[in-house]
Amino acid sequence: MSEPLLQVQGLSAGYGDVQVLWSIDLIVGAREIVALIGSNGAGKTTILKVLSGLLGAASGTLCFRGESIEGASPKEIVARGLVHVPEGRRLFRGMSVLDNLMVGAYRRRDGRAAITRSIDRVFTLFPRLAERRRQDASTLSGGEQQMCAIARGLMAAPRLLLIDELSLGLAPSVVDEVVQALERINAEGTSLLVVEQDVMTALELSDRVYVVDQGRTTLSGPSEQVGKDPAIRTAYLGL
Repeated sequence: MSEPLLQVQGLSAGYGDVQVLWSIDLIVGAREIVALIGSNGAGKTTILKVLSGLLGAASGTLCFRGESIEGASPKEIVARGLVHVPEGRRLFRGMSVLDNLMVGAYRRRDGRAAITRSIDRVFTLFPRLAERRRQDASTLSGGEQQMCAIARGLMAAPRLLLIDELSLGLAPSVVDEVVQALERINAEGTSLLVVEQDVMTALELSDRVYVVDQGRTTLSGPSEQVGKDPAIRTAYLGL
């Protein structure tokens, strides 16, 4: 791997007096898809919150594109090219799909033409959103809302997109559609760090995977290799 896009070393974090993460090491390379898997409450979402500046780290180093992002605000981190699509989609009720997408571009300074190209891009990736561009985003189906949340993240022109609980609550056919879009997004140059409850989907989508258990990374490696690990097959794949 060349110079990492994102490098995390010795990350510890928590909420108040409750420690959730212990000495997490994590790397995401350029044009790479990395997945975080593990049981509910393992600390996966907390990792994404620290990376996006929503939660401070107790210790450790966080480097993105060769520069420290420790202590940076969420706005500063978005401006540097690291964008978080949170669990639960968090779309703005009462605003159209198009208006929700435009919110994603609020930190951009590259002009109206570039933003228009980004709109065209996400409508190509997610044709359903183009059909519903004037519809209140809160009235979309669950799958369409997830597409809108991802598209809003893309409107910030990220170098690295963090996606929390990619397939939660979605029908298998919709998951397939979203995964195909993510593969295309990655092929166009955007790296992805994905938290995914469906381990099989995570393994098939990603290049590498980290297993998070009780706030620690217990296993990592190429997805194909990790998927063959007997403990993983028993614990997460029921095999």
